[in-house]
Amino acid sequence: MVSISGPHRALAPDDARTAVSELYQRHWAGLVRLAVLVMDDRQAAEDVVQEAFADLYRHWPLRDSGKALGYLRTAVLNRSRSVLRRRKVARLHTPPHEAPNVSAESSAVLGEDRLQVRQALRALPTRTRAVLVLRYYFDLPFAEIAENLGISESTARSTSSRGIATLTDRLKELR
Repeated sequence: MVSISGPHRALAPDDARTAVSELYQRHWAGLVRLAVLVMDDRQAAEDVVQEAFADLYRHWPLRDSGKALGYLRTAVLNRSRSVLRRRKVARLHTPPHEAPNVSAESSAVLGEDRLQVRQALRALPTRTRAVLVLRYYFDLPFAEIAENLGISESTARSTSSRGIATLTDRLKELR
């Protein structure tokens, strides 16, 4: 037996490795997509997800191992928001970076409508973006969204409603 983290937490390394590996295989891609949609940066998203899994491994077993996916989603969202906060602070000290123009080939592959939705989504505040991604991309109920983001269910509902209204207005402007 090897102590993983904290007092009184001891288990065979193979047990923790197996449990976390199974979660990793089943949910890594979805968690990366979640982080990409929040941060709009694939490499940073992969780093955030990797850190979340490493943290889960260090804290295994959880009191309720059935909530491991919720733990991971919350960790990914919190780490993504931290990355965005650090970027915001860094931008205050450096000139803004302009993303390269999307090539015609990329635009054709993504489709004009999808590109416009991504641009409008990127312009939303972080919490609003996270609520919309969790609701409409991952199809989570508002109760689970509220739990993952640490907000009330009514706040999740109202944030979603305001976010959809804002997206609708911005997409109408683009057309």
